[in-house]
Amino acid sequence: MDKLMKNIVTIVIIFFVISGILILSQESAPKPEDITLSSLVSQINDGQVKTIDVSTNDLSVILSDGKKENTQKEAETSLTETLKNYGVDTGKLDAVSINIKKESDTSFWFTTILPFLLPFLLVGGFVWFMMKQAQRGNSQAMNFGLSRARILDPKNKNRRVTFADVAGSKEAKEELSEIVEFLKHPKKFLAMGAKIPKGVLLLGSPGTGKTLIAKAVAGEAGVPFFNISGSEFVEMFVGVGASRVRDLFKQAKKSAPAIVFIDEIDAVGRHRGAGLGGGHDEREQTLNQILVEMDGFETETNVIVIAATNRPDVLDPALLRPGRFDRRVTMDLPDINDREAILEIHLKGKPLTKEVNVRRLAERTPGFSGADLANLVNEAAILATRRSRKSIGMDELAESIEKVILGPERRSRVINQKEKEIIAYHEAGHALVAASLPNANPVQKISIISRGSAGGYTLSVPTEDKSIHSSAYFQDELSVLLGGYSAERLTFNDTTTGPSNDLERATALARSMVTRYGMSRLGARTFGHKEELVFLGKDLHEERNYSDETAKMIDTEVAKFVEDALFRSTTILTEKKSLLKSLADALLEWETLEKDEFDAIVAGKPLLPRERSEKRREKSVDVEKGSTETRVNE
Repeated sequence: MDKLMKNIVTIVIIFFVISGILILSQESAPKPEDITLSSLVSQINDGQVKTIDVSTNDLSVILSDGKKENTQKEAETSLTETLKNYGVDTGKLDAVSINIKKESDTSFWFTTILPFLLPFLLVGGFVWFMMKQAQRGNSQAMNFGLSRARILDPKNKNRRVTFADVAGSKEAKEELSEIVEFLKHPKKFLAMGAKIPKGVLLLGSPGTGKTLIAKAVAGEAGVPFFNISGSEFVEMFVGVGASRVRDLFKQAKKSAPAIVFIDEIDAVGRHRGAGLGGGHDEREQTLNQILVEMDGFETETNVIVIAATNRPDVLDPALLRPGRFDRRVTMDLPDINDREAILEIHLKGKPLTKEVNVRRLAERTPGFSGADLANLVNEAAILATRRSRKSIGMDELAESIEKVILGPERRSRVINQKEKEIIAYHEAGHALVAASLPNANPVQKISIISRGSAGGYTLSVPTEDKSIHSSAYFQDELSVLLGGYSAERLTFNDTTTGPSNDLERATALARSMVTRYGMSRLGARTFGHKEELVFLGKDLHEERNYSDETAKMIDTEVAKFVEDALFRSTTILTEKKSLLKSLADALLEWETLEKDEFDAIVAGKPLLPRERSEKRREKSVDVEKGSTETRVNE
């Protein structure tokens, strides 16, 4: 309705603007003077008239000096006879050019018919406009239940994605290559009595390339790719989601062989019966329709549904049973070789300096997903542009790693000298404890420059990718987490709010060691079961399957782990108090210490200022995401 009113107001404004322009143009032109026939005869006798244009009874007179005048003759007589009756000089009249103009049909319509038809035309135009708007509204209402899937045409080579565009994920490609064969040569499998799989479920963390590899399957098979998100099915009106599902599969069957990709299927595929609304819940009806459509596939219908989610634990069991999503493909975080291949793809076509070593970047980014690596390269390109560089260097790429993890530097943040000193000792405590324990990750960088919510940070990266961790590793990590707390208490004989994040993480890690990993004296069992309350989103409810006495024992074990870690970190820093001061002084002077500088100070070989400057020009930042230890000072 608002759009209709805007259109009407626009038409009215345009009408008035055009009318105003016409009126002004008419007023600006000089208007001819009206005279009598007697005056015209006098002017003819005086030789002042040059031309007379006759249009029916109207006379347009042009004088010798260019002046224009208007008059009218008698209707019953001709112009010559009329002028003679008024006593015109025949000789003078012969010198005047007389032009007889015939009235055109257009002039007749404009002057006679149009004034009567114009009101009817305006009313008719307004009625037509209203009917068109109503028809458009009906059309939108009819299209409301149609699928909003985006279709990727396999003939569009500019947008086509193949397995060559997806780095890493070797096992996932091998699993999905069979789907490509099903789509290309279905008769070969049908002849063997094999059934074409109906659904493939892609599982993995956000940013691992689930959507990209689904497009690659369609690109390899050369079939249409119907892409839609699970949230696009659900509307406030009951039945719309189911209608869109029917329309989506109808389109896919017409284009078969084809692939239907439903991203974030957990938006409609969660456990049924757990929400607020019972069987009439719109989300549940949409899920029911998806199940019906997948069951209704004919044997020869080459339509495969690929769905993606990072929450397989909340999916309804009916989706996961054989005959629906027959295959489950896990997309893991890339290892070092995969990260190198992904970086090669994203760096392709970008101007790079000779010093850029992709393998070193891959070594420094364990825990990064494919999306993180793409963001890293993009941030480096932006940073190089801001610095007016003609190519991307290792400095920009290394700094972008920190930016992806922690955010941009906040050098403008005002910190008084006392707080700066506390942060310096805090970060030095983390680093020194990490360097003194055999199972802790090696320190790669220390900084007291604020990034994001961190007042300072210590970055460490394991020497190799790890998928499992030992109890000894966790105990050393607990000590490293409490290194900042121990350093503050040992140096200033007081504590601040800075280690709050460290204490929270240490407590959570110690509790996991007791309740999840069986690393305590309570033995090889887990305690408690966490489940998600579906209708409350991410609200977690812990089912307590142990007694109050056991809960007390759990608290005792958690406290013991934390106290033992605090004792180890305090002992280390007490024995190396002079080294702690050297590290803190270096941080207060230089704000940032790279790995080689940190190692030199720990070894008792402080760098000279000149050498330190040279090192800083050649700095190389080693960081890691996921297993990277970032100390947050709040």
